[in-house]
Amino acid sequence: MEHLLIKPDPLNPRLTRSVSGIDHNGEAQEIRVVEERPLTIYLNSQEIVTAMTIGDYPEYLAVGFLRNQGMLLASDVITRVDFDEEVETVVVRTERKTDYEEKLKKKTRTSGCAVGTVFGDMMEGLDAVQLPATRLKTSWLYSLAHQINTMPSLYLTAGAIHGSVLCHEDVPLVYMEDVGRHNAVDKIAGWMMLEGETAGDKIMYTTGRLTSEMVIKTALMGIPTLASRSGFTAWGVEIARQVGLTLIGRMRGKRFICLSGEERLEWDADVNAVQDEPRKSVRKGKTK
Repeated sequence: MEHLLIKPDPLNPRLTRSVSGIDHNGEAQEIRVVEERPLTIYLNSQEIVTAMTIGDYPEYLAVGFLRNQGMLLASDVITRVDFDEEVETVVVRTERKTDYEEKLKKKTRTSGCAVGTVFGDMMEGLDAVQLPATRLKTSWLYSLAHQINTMPSLYLTAGAIHGSVLCHEDVPLVYMEDVGRHNAVDKIAGWMMLEGETAGDKIMYTTGRLTSEMVIKTALMGIPTLASRSGFTAWGVEIARQVGLTLIGRMRGKRFICLSGEERLEWDADVNAVQDEPRKSVRKGKTK
């Protein structure tokens, strides 16, 4: 994974802590559990939100959150990003004077893990979204799924966490993790904005559900494809179709489902050469 510019760091002692407990046999066990910390984000002199996060890459998280909420414009010049670890605060400073008092009154709590927050007018920016008609090879999807699912991560070490991965063709570039999938994708958005990375030729892979929030964030970032091992929400599918985002879920072994943007798919992979996973049976409305 030498091509990864940012990868999970499961050995970072700041991201997990050791906790003692008792297992099903009544025996003492000690396991690693993920940390969860508040991070308050300011835009210039205005407090915007307090997010719960594992605490890594706070500058990317702050910039990405503000960018995905439409509070940072693509044309904005960021003069400084200051993180104060002692008071757990990030201040993003811009040349443009900002005031989002009215926008802050329209907060919406989302279904994401650790409870995400978006603002009520966030969807207004979707009308202007024009995603490029890039090709998407099925061989890239199979390769990415294998690489990402077998990569050392906090999820494999401690669980209770989600990951989002920015990819180019079949190459993972930036892998971010957090207690909420929305935080992980915001970190990627912040990295892209601060590093000047292009979006039109990228793929976003997430380990979590393909919700409306994830679709909106990916589309507003200008990324034409969003893929996941997990499933969909109806509103997420509806918005993906509205903006022309390629939405692929339930990626397990050789199987996947594309519910939007299938015109980008290029069927170049030999599915017989892809190792499959056992199907889960469904009984009485429950998956076993």
